[in-house]
Amino acid sequence: MATKKYTVTLPEELAEEIRSEVGPGAFSAYVTRAIERQREHDRLGELVARLLEEDGPLTEEEEAAADQEMREIERWFEARESGHRPQADAA
Repeated sequence: MATKKYTVTLPEELAEEIRSEVGPGAFSAYVTRAIERQREHDRLGELVARLLEEDGPLTEEEEAAADQEMREIERWFEARESGHRPQADAA
């Protein structure tokens, strides 16, 4: 993927905390992962809102399935961020 340099303003304390944890060379990668994760979260929220508008509230079974899927997504991101290869859960 092509990259382009942007200037963003962050709270100094937050930026320095992250930089001290990940090191100066990994700061951009950390911010990129955070933005990717937020975009996915936003898209999921938009999808949920649209589906609720079209189909009404979830049944208990649908809600349980959605909770399970969210746990799997979180595990995938955690594995990705820790450098481990994400694996799909067996159905």
